[in-house]
Amino acid sequence: RHFFLSLAGVLIGFGVLMVHSASITSWPTEFEQVYLVRHVRFLVIGVAAGTLAGCLPARVWFKAAPWLFVGTLVLLGALLVPGVGTEVNGARRWLRFGGFSMQPSELAKITLPLFLARTAIFARERIRHWFFGTIPFIVPAGVTVGLVLLEPDLGTSVFLIGAAGLVLFFGGWPIRNFVLGIAAAGAGAGYLVTTHSYRLRRISDFVSVWTDFDHSDAWQLRQSLITLGSGRFWGVGLGRGTQKLSFLPESNTDFVFAVVGEELGLAGTAGLALLWCGIFWSGVRLFRHYRTDSFASVVALTLLTQLVGQALLNAAVVTALVPTTGIPHPLVSYGGSSLVVSVVSLGIVVSLSRADAKADRSVLS
Repeated sequence: RHFFLSLAGVLIGFGVLMVHSASITSWPTEFEQVYLVRHVRFLVIGVAAGTLAGCLPARVWFKAAPWLFVGTLVLLGALLVPGVGTEVNGARRWLRFGGFSMQPSELAKITLPLFLARTAIFARERIRHWFFGTIPFIVPAGVTVGLVLLEPDLGTSVFLIGAAGLVLFFGGWPIRNFVLGIAAAGAGAGYLVTTHSYRLRRISDFVSVWTDFDHSDAWQLRQSLITLGSGRFWGVGLGRGTQKLSFLPESNTDFVFAVVGEELGLAGTAGLALLWCGIFWSGVRLFRHYRTDSFASVVALTLLTQLVGQALLNAAVVTALVPTTGIPHPLVSYGGSSLVVSVVSLGIVVSLSRADAKADRSVLS
């Protein structure tokens, strides 16, 4: 557990360093410090909430799962109320209270797995049934994803579907159901992409980067690849990157991984990848004595896989291996709700690992 927390601390500290470096502009002003101050402010909130989450008994998460899930649905619904949700660039994803803002869809990355894992425990005897082992999971996941799609936020919606799939996989859902579910999700995603021009543009831009790089309209992806390539193996030096100086859009948020590549080179990006591998490996080892379909194990493995999967997806976007999704790099990108939720997720993993393995089988499952 100490090794797991140590690696998490190193990653969080590295994130603060990179947010500060990636926020530097070509015309230095005091405004650059605003990003760092806000990031640290959210980090303090996240560490406080994560510490509290880590100190809570594991059974608290089992009992509170339905209430946390309902609360998230209420917040997601509130976004759609005129005058309540804040609209930015055509998307209504934020709730703002004074100088504080939050994305309820980020909370769903925790509350949906908790609720589905709890449901899986009660449905363990019938989870392989084609109807009674499917409806109790499809309905809450469908409602959550539907509300997120109305924001609209396709990237997070797909991510939440993946989180639900992880819970079901670790909970023992039949493979045949996954085949049907993936087919249905793929058809739905295809429909949503083809019915919105800006989503089609992301696909075409992604393709053009690989087919005609010099004349591609995908400015962000082009600059991302240029940024990564300019770092070579050892990088140009921390804080000395030039692509972040108004060339690379969102350099301190969704594309901070590219700044890591430029300033620290392949060694830096590989080191970051190894750090994530270490967190996942040490986190999984905390539950090696638990029953694989227990509440603690299912939730912890889902949250860990989510974090590592999000980091992998972000790196794939930055390296133009997948179309742009708008998913930040957890714990490293300039943070708000995503940073807080990521730290709390680590706290929940620690909390669940403190439960006695035998007690977990009887009390939590």
